[in-house]
Amino acid sequence: MFVMELTYTAPIEAVEDELDAHIAWLDGYYASGVFIASGRKVPREGGIIIAAGVSREEVERIAAEDPFILAGVCEYRITEFIASKTSSDLAAVRENPGV
Repeated sequence: MFVMELTYTAPIEAVEDELDAHIAWLDGYYASGVFIASGRKVPREGGIIIAAGVSREEVERIAAEDPFILAGVCEYRITEFIASKTSSDLAAVRENPGV
């Protein structure tokens, strides 16, 4: 599983200009089951996306497709972790390391 942390690198007005395209991009990956949660950071200096069921290479490719990246208004920090414990609602993405 991955935490995809976005940090804005441009004024919020430039981010807002790309927001509709970014939301459409998010919707596509929610529909495919890759994204399981996302939202703005507080204060509004970027966002967080939780992704599951893909490899590191895939998640890096996905991040590179984000309209925010293509417009040069954010950068990503991607952290992989093993979700060995989850709520029952997220049981489908729970991982069992080293078994």
